[in-house]
Amino acid sequence: MPSFMVHVVIENKPGISDPEGDTILKDLVLKASFLSVKKIRTAKMLKFKIIEKNKSIAKKKIHNLCDELRIYNPMVSKITIEVFDD
Repeated sequence: MPSFMVHVVIENKPGISDPEGDTILKDLVLKASFLSVKKIRTAKMLKFKIIEKNKSIAKKKIHNLCDELRIYNPMVSKITIEVFDD
């Protein structure tokens, strides 16, 4: 069976504050005179290597894993899942 790399990006939903992104913007980016930057949102990425029959099954299994293990809070966070050939 083939193996796949699955990237899971966890970020706050729109409208949920992102203090880490605000701090990076105010204390680093704007102080360094990158004044055209208006907003920064942070996220976390998890990288999984999984052996499965195809990309669709790999994506579904990792999504189920994230849900069952409560790796993210669906009330305030959203996840984006991408699957790549290994």
